[in-house]
Amino acid sequence: MRPSLFLSHGTPWLTIEDNRYTEFLKEYVAQHERPDAIVIISSHWNRCDQAVSAVKKHDISCDFIGHPDKVTQITYPAAGNIELSDQVLTLLSRVDIFGEFDENRPLDYGSWVPLHIMYPEADIPVVSLSINPTLSLAKQYEIGKSLAALKEENVLIIASGGIVYNLDHIQYEMNVVEGWAIRFVEWIEEHVMNWNLKALFQFQEEAPFAFDAVPNISELIPLIIAMGTGDEQRTPTLLHRSFQFGNVSLSAFEF
Repeated sequence: MRPSLFLSHGTPWLTIEDNRYTEFLKEYVAQHERPDAIVIISSHWNRCDQAVSAVKKHDISCDFIGHPDKVTQITYPAAGNIELSDQVLTLLSRVDIFGEFDENRPLDYGSWVPLHIMYPEADIPVVSLSINPTLSLAKQYEIGKSLAALKEENVLIIASGGIVYNLDHIQYEMNVVEGWAIRFVEWIEEHVMNWNLKALFQFQEEAPFAFDAVPNISELIPLIIAMGTGDEQRTPTLLHRSFQFGNVSLSAFEF
C-alpha cells in the first residue's frame, strides 16, 4: 500500500531554490516507486462545497506578485484522469460529501509548487480536490478516511498546506527561526505522532500561538485530511522539518 503525504507548499520561491526541503522532496521521489496517478488536496482551493478537477490537461495559476520571471513562467501541463476524478467523487459520497466536477480550475501554487519540485516532467496524471473550510476538522478527517482506498491502487495522495503559514509574519531577510513558530510546530508534531485527534481538532484553543501560525484554518485542514488517510494504521512518520523566512514551516509527514 502506498503511503500518503502531508507537505508544506511553502512559497513559490521553492521552485527555483535548492535547500534542505527541496532536496528532501527530490530524494523522497528517488527512493519510492513512481505513482500511477496523484490526487492532491490544496489549502488554496477553498469552496463552500466540494469540487474535483476534471480536465484533460492542467494549467496553473500564479496569483501572487513580486516573484522573478523564472517563477512566473513555470508551467505544469500534467494530464488529468477523468476516471479517477469520478472515483474520488464516489468515495467522498460514502461520507456524505457530494461534489461536482470542475472542468476549468487551474492548479494553484499549493499544488504546483510541490508537484513541480517532485515530478518536474509533469508526466503523471493529476486530480486536484478543493477543501471546504466550513466543515469541522472531524469531518475533514472523515474525508481523508474515505480517500484511503486510493492508496491500494498506487495513487499518491498529497495533502498540501502549511503548519505555520502567515503572510503577515514572513521575514524574507531573516535566517533565524522565531521561537513562537517552533513552539507551534512542536505542539502539532507531538499530537500528530501520538494521534491525539481530540487535541488537534481543538488546536485553535489549545495550541500555543495558534492564531499567529495559522490565522486561516484552511492551511491546516490538509494535515487533518492526510491523517484521515492513515486512520487504519495510525503509524505516522515525521519525514522533514525546516523553516524559511523566519517562520514559514516546511514540514512533511507520511501516513
